[in-house]
Amino acid sequence: MQKRSSTSGLLRRRPRPRQTEISEKRRLIVMIAMSLGAFGIGTTEFVSMGLLSMIAEDFQITEDTAGVVITAYALGVVVGAPLITALTGMIPRRRLLLILMAAFTIGNGLSVFAGDYEVLLVARFIAGLPHGAYFSVAGLSAASMAPVAQRGRAVAFISMGLSIATVIGVPAAQALGSALGWYTAYGLVAVIGLITIAALWFLMPHMTQMRPTNPRTELGALKRSQVWLTLAMGTVGFGGMFAVYTYISWTMTEQAGLDPSWIWLVLMVYGIGSVAGTWFGGRLADRNLEFGILFSLIMIAAVLTSFYFTSMHPVLGVVNFGLVGFFGTSLVPSLQIRLMDVAGDAQTLAAALNHSALNLANAAGAAIGGMVISAGFSYSAPALAGTALALAAILVWGPTFFLRRRQLARRAESTEPTTESA
Repeated sequence: MQKRSSTSGLLRRRPRPRQTEISEKRRLIVMIAMSLGAFGIGTTEFVSMGLLSMIAEDFQITEDTAGVVITAYALGVVVGAPLITALTGMIPRRRLLLILMAAFTIGNGLSVFAGDYEVLLVARFIAGLPHGAYFSVAGLSAASMAPVAQRGRAVAFISMGLSIATVIGVPAAQALGSALGWYTAYGLVAVIGLITIAALWFLMPHMTQMRPTNPRTELGALKRSQVWLTLAMGTVGFGGMFAVYTYISWTMTEQAGLDPSWIWLVLMVYGIGSVAGTWFGGRLADRNLEFGILFSLIMIAAVLTSFYFTSMHPVLGVVNFGLVGFFGTSLVPSLQIRLMDVAGDAQTLAAALNHSALNLANAAGAAIGGMVISAGFSYSAPALAGTALALAAILVWGPTFFLRRRQLARRAESTEPTTESA
C-alpha cells in the first residue's frame, strides 16, 4: 500500500506556483516562453508575403488572388483581438494563453494540409484569430509580473519575439518553404507553437494578481476617449512604415539600382532595426511614456522624409530603412503601456485593440502607398505619404496629452482631503 501511494504521488502533476511565488530567474524564463509564442506569430505573419508565388503556382491562381491569404490572416487578427478578449475575461490568464497558442497551432497545422485555396483561406483566418489576444494577455502578464518601473521593458521583451522573427524566423521558414514546399513553412510555425504550449504548461505560474473580468467590463474600454485617441495615434502613425515596407523591393531595385539578390539583406537590416527599436521603446516607455510617444512619432517623420532622398542610393537607402524599422517599432511598447493606463479594468481588450490598430495601419499604409505609386509618382514617394501620416499622428498626440493631463488633475483634486473651517 505504501508503494502504491508513493507511485501515485510521483505521477501527480506538481501544482504551478502563483506569480508572487516565483523568483526573478523564473520570471525571465516565463517571459522567454511567452516571447517564443510571439516569435511564432511574427514568423507566420510575415513569411506569407514570400510564399505567394509558390501558393499561386500550386493552386493555379494569380498572385493577386493568392495575396488574399494575407488579408484573411489580417482579418482574423482584427476580428479575433476584440472578440476573444471581451468574451474570455473570466478565464484564468495562464489557461487562456494555452488556449490561444493551441488555436494558433491548429490554424497553422490546417495551413499545412490545406488541399485547396478556400481551405487555406479558412486556415489563415483561424491562425490570425488569437494573434492580438495572445500579445495582449502575454504583454499584460509580463507587466503584471514585473516591477512597476520595468513594465515597458517587460512588454517590449514579449514584442521582441516578433521582431526577432523578422531576422531569423521568416528567413528560415522562407528557405524551408522554397526547398520543400510552401506548406512546410507553416509546418515549422506549428512546431514552434507546440514547443510554446509545452513551455507555458510547465513554466507559466498562476496569474493571481490579474483579476478576472466580464464582457461588460472589457467593453467599457470602448467608452473611454483616451483609448480611442491612443488607438488613432497607432493606426495613423504606424501606417507610414508600411507605406514604405510594402514596396521596398521595387524601391531598392528600381530607384536605388540594387541587385534583387540583395533584397534579403535589406529585409534583415530592417529586422535588426526592429529588434533594437523594440528594446529602445521599452526603456523609452519606462522613462517618460507620453513624451516617448511624441519622440517616436517625430523620429518616424524624420527618417521617412530622409528615406525619400536616400532611397536613390543602395547603401544609404538600406541603412535608412533600418532606421525606419528602429523608430517605427519603438512606438509599440509605449502605446501598449498607455492603453493599459487609460483603459481602467478593461486592460485586456484595450491591449488587444492595439494589435488590431497596428494591422489596420499595415493595410492602410500599403493602400496609401499603392495609391501614390498609381498616381504616377516614384517608388520613393510613399515615404513622404508616410511622413504625412506621422505628422497627423503628432496632431492627435497634442489634444490627447493635454486632455489626459486635465483628467488626472481633476482626479487628484477630487481625492484631496477637505478641511472644515473653524
